[in-house]
Amino acid sequence: MPATLAEKLLQAHSDEQVTGPGQIVRCRLSLVLANDITAPLAIKSFKKMGAAAVFDKDKVAIVADHFTPNKDIASAEQVKVCREFAKEMGITHYYEGGNVGVEHALLPELGLVGPGDVVIGADSHTCTYGGLGAFATGMGSTDIAAGMALGETWFKVPPTIQVVLTGTLGQYVGGKDLMLALIGAIGVSGALYKALEFTGPLASALSIEGRMTMSNMAIEAGGKVGLFPADAKALEYAAAHGRKGDVALAADPGATYERVVTIDATGMEPQIACPHLPDNVKPVSAVAGLRVDQAVIGSCTNGRIEDLRQAAAVLKGKKVHKDVRCIVLPATPAIWRQALAEGLIATFMDSGCIVGPATCGPCLGGHMGILAGGERAIATTNRNFKGRMGSLDSEVYLSGPAAAAAAAIAGEIVDPAKV
Repeated sequence: MPATLAEKLLQAHSDEQVTGPGQIVRCRLSLVLANDITAPLAIKSFKKMGAAAVFDKDKVAIVADHFTPNKDIASAEQVKVCREFAKEMGITHYYEGGNVGVEHALLPELGLVGPGDVVIGADSHTCTYGGLGAFATGMGSTDIAAGMALGETWFKVPPTIQVVLTGTLGQYVGGKDLMLALIGAIGVSGALYKALEFTGPLASALSIEGRMTMSNMAIEAGGKVGLFPADAKALEYAAAHGRKGDVALAADPGATYERVVTIDATGMEPQIACPHLPDNVKPVSAVAGLRVDQAVIGSCTNGRIEDLRQAAAVLKGKKVHKDVRCIVLPATPAIWRQALAEGLIATFMDSGCIVGPATCGPCLGGHMGILAGGERAIATTNRNFKGRMGSLDSEVYLSGPAAAAAAAIAGEIVDPAKV
């Protein structure tokens, strides 16, 4: 029977016959991930269940990316728990300090996730790796603890929504805009416990970074995973990042989809998700003129080198508005170095941006960019829930890098083409 991409990925990691949506299957895991917020909870559960060792010290990753360098005593204690557990278990892939980056940019960069993998992470945006053709999803810390101990977990096989991407991207439109357009169309519950499978000519044309941006936000539509086929472009990325033996993988012709949604980029304006949900999406022209106090360019959604290049192209030779704080956070040390080598960091500094370390920082209201009451931010991050970036009386508007950079210059939301 023809299978969707999600079904084929699960089948490759299970001894049971995958027969279709709704079935419960046990799967072997390629990698188990946690961070400095979620790992301490998972470690507590791990020990409570009596586990003495992780299933494979090379297949467990702990990335202290949310609050490092530690912002207070509480975060220092959390990272201490992670550090000591990693040492106790001999975990190979523990990242902190100068080696740490935002987990969902760091792990693909290190070749730790890639085509054909099944990955679980104690972070909802683990679905990012679907951009490389991996079945990757977020889970609670107790499930992560079991995964760390056993190297396997169970999944309910999700039904799949096929998303056909067509048309041509405009100069200031990218993967983030395509995904916001999709979430706006189907809603924050539109893909609840379903797989989103991206196909069509524009899906093939998208860069791997653009694909990871889209897969990253699958969870914002409720999706279990957001999957691109592992095509030649994905295999080339994986090989360039040190992986060996990956093979092409796509859905079977004739696979059964619950629903087909088409997103046509032809003539699409940059998309803006307005407070307080990611599906409150409008074209930039509909919200132009709204004053902003802060612009944030970074995160696991849009902190990669391609994103920084887009933002720098808009900012080059211009100044950030005197009433705006523009915060740029390259997602990994390697991206930071690349941005420095390309002169992007100089562009940001010359424009008056604040350039910080690789961190999740303000995305979750952690540190390095907290909003006060009544303040409004435009951000390339992935969530704009009430109070997400600080005060409950603040507002977050989500956008791609070009629109965030343009707003930083203008002091208000604006079409990047008009800056």
